[in-house]
Amino acid sequence: MIKFSHTVFALPFALSSMVVAAKPTQGWPGWRPFLLILLALVTARTCAMTFNRIVDRRFDQLNPRTMNRHLVTGKVSLRSAWALCGFSGLGFILTCWFINPTCFGLSFLALPFVCFYSLTKRFTDFTHVYLGVALGLAPLGAWLAVTGSLALAPVILSTAVVFWLIGFDIIYATQDYEFDRSQGLHSIIVRWGIKNSLQAAFISHFIMWLLLASFGLILGFRLAYFGGMVVMAICLLLEHWLARKRSLKWINFAFFRLNALISIVFFVVTTVEILFPMFRIRA
Repeated sequence: MIKFSHTVFALPFALSSMVVAAKPTQGWPGWRPFLLILLALVTARTCAMTFNRIVDRRFDQLNPRTMNRHLVTGKVSLRSAWALCGFSGLGFILTCWFINPTCFGLSFLALPFVCFYSLTKRFTDFTHVYLGVALGLAPLGAWLAVTGSLALAPVILSTAVVFWLIGFDIIYATQDYEFDRSQGLHSIIVRWGIKNSLQAAFISHFIMWLLLASFGLILGFRLAYFGGMVVMAICLLLEHWLARKRSLKWINFAFFRLNALISIVFFVVTTVEILFPMFRIRA
């Protein structure tokens, strides 16, 4: 019901934040912080996505794209889904308790926040923005897990993730344009139409790219990082080109494959810059 592979969207950015935060120890905070950060990310996302499947099951039953989901078909019972949601939420809070007092205290705010996204489509057109902020908490949480305090770099990275999510979630939502209109659900797609929304998605991704470039500049990154930025720019352009085809096959490819590639490339080049600073080429 909840695919672990989809965690790849937030995971590389959170791990990149962890690596940069642990720069004094060559990007490695130790096995304990690493495993706790990983567990926190997985449990938080599992809780939020399970909650999404539960509260959206009526709409999923009516939408041809989602009518085969496990709760709709009965492959997973509602009781089992609530149990998974509850246990994963409790697991997230307990994991944060083992990380540090700051993360534990904030976990009681973060968990309801990321779950509440599932309800936003019922009353606001800017549900994509809310989801972006929810996903953008991951790099901040990873940084706090390592250092216990915030800095400019993770805030820039988190903001970039917000705009990244806004852009690709708008693209993904084009599949449900007619259905959302018929059901009275809210989104930027419904409010602005597909053409204008795709333009907004492009602007959002352009801002994201600029923020990631700023992230690299303030950290003194050079060759590997900005080589990766070129690759990410190509992926983003390809994603928007495919989005205009409005084909379910190509939208899914753009959503799952290209965005996964973007996040993985970002993690790889960030890690390389931290691990091998002697190979940076400075202007």
